[in-house]
Amino acid sequence: MKIKDLDTELLERAAGMLKAIAHPMRIAILSHLEDGGKLTVTEIHKLLDIEQSTTSHHLGILKDKGVLASERQGKNTFYYLKHNSLRNIVDCVGKCAIVQ
Repeated sequence: MKIKDLDTELLERAAGMLKAIAHPMRIAILSHLEDGGKLTVTEIHKLLDIEQSTTSHHLGILKDKGVLASERQGKNTFYYLKHNSLRNIVDCVGKCAIVQ
């Protein structure tokens, strides 16, 4: 599929997702979820050694833009990648880094 073949609404959604992903901490969150795992806010904030409120903020942005989905199990909410194809974006970011 070529970019010119995409409709405006789809492009706007894709741009919103890319903007949400374009933050070092959010990329770090995705790196922990890229293998299809599901993690809670507490697990993610401990893995990244950041405040739980900061973790919640980033998760909210990623969920709002359609990058992540969540599932409630008892008193815990688990976050996971909404689309498996998002792994390709993370791979691309790693391969497309500018080397100086």
